[in-house]
Amino acid sequence: MLLPQGTNRPLCVCVCLGVCLLVSAVTLPLKAGTAKPQLVSSATGLKFGGVSLGNKETQVIVLTNVGTSSVTLSAISVSGSEFSASGPKLPLIVEKGASVAVDVTFAPTVSGWVERQLTFTSNATDPELVVHIVGRGVTSEPLVAVPASLSFGNVTVGSEATLGVSVTNSSSSAQTILGFQAVGIGFSISDPPGPVVLDPGKTIKLNIAFAPKLAGLSAGSLFVYGPALDVPLSGIGTAATVAGQLSITPGSLNFGNVMVGTTDTQAASLKATGGSVTVSSAASSASVFVLSGTVFPLTIDAGSSVQFKVAFTPQNAGSASATLSFSSNATNGAVKEPLAGTGTAPQVKLTWTASTSAVSGYNIYRRLAASGSYTKVNSSLDTDTWFTDTSVVPGKTYEYVTTAVNSSGQESPYSTPAEIEVP
Repeated sequence: MLLPQGTNRPLCVCVCLGVCLLVSAVTLPLKAGTAKPQLVSSATGLKFGGVSLGNKETQVIVLTNVGTSSVTLSAISVSGSEFSASGPKLPLIVEKGASVAVDVTFAPTVSGWVERQLTFTSNATDPELVVHIVGRGVTSEPLVAVPASLSFGNVTVGSEATLGVSVTNSSSSAQTILGFQAVGIGFSISDPPGPVVLDPGKTIKLNIAFAPKLAGLSAGSLFVYGPALDVPLSGIGTAATVAGQLSITPGSLNFGNVMVGTTDTQAASLKATGGSVTVSSAASSASVFVLSGTVFPLTIDAGSSVQFKVAFTPQNAGSASATLSFSSNATNGAVKEPLAGTGTAPQVKLTWTASTSAVSGYNIYRRLAASGSYTKVNSSLDTDTWFTDTSVVPGKTYEYVTTAVNSSGQESPYSTPAEIEVP
């Protein structure tokens, strides 16, 4: 019966301790929650792994102002001489939403693990941001990564880029790799292998993916557990381009009357709203209407307009119409501009001074310049002092004369010739 008594007493103590720990666990978050961090780092810690004595390795840490006001970064300090930090000139004002990159370098002088602290001092709500850093000095590095670091460059937010890295056992003995870990926001290992024994000279290939969630610089590392190899990672998330809508002003073009064989030009403009738009091409449904002086592809920034010109060259008399269509990546699809115009036959308009004598009207005569005799072109006596000749041919030059006719039908001599060249 003594055993149950001896067993119950420790249980009572454990219960009491559990209550005390629960109270502490509830109380601490309440205090910490009163000050929301304003300046945050891309990693709570940096792990350098094994670096040969006399060599050095650099990783990047990114500080981001997630608050609603600017922050002044006044100091960056590192405990110990094995690590150093370099970055922007201080003091530096970090605007809200902005980020700043800091290079952290590990240059071991002795073998073994070294743990230090990297401290960022600012006027943020968290005035001292501490990042733990650890590295291992080794006489030689058993694993070698090719490339030694991966830079993904610009990757659109919401998409993913993948790069490969080869890890080779460069030592004379087998190396046991316990696992792999990709550290840093947006970085991951595609199909990570499990623990593996890597014989001398053998290589294992890994695929590292970068899928940024936010625009801006991201930094991280690939850590190989066991031999403690570290491969720095970096990439830049870029905002996805949102295509806007495309509109045309004016909504249509009407050229009115244009003489056959001549050209009239009118202007209109394309405008992008809600985002930039890239216009890839344009096509007219009739050859007499031509887009003039515009080169594709053409990118129009959001809120901006670009002017274009359309030329109308009628080949025949009569009305003509067409549609000018613009193909682009606009969210409202292809936009179209209705076009219209009327081709008119060439004509010559004549006017003259009225006769000082009483006349019943006038006759109009025409001939090709300096050739042949005159031919009357009016079908009946013209009682006005003007006449429009619509039977001329483009490119010809004509001579015109008029005569006056009285009530008795008597006709005056020809007037002084007037020479006219038809375009």
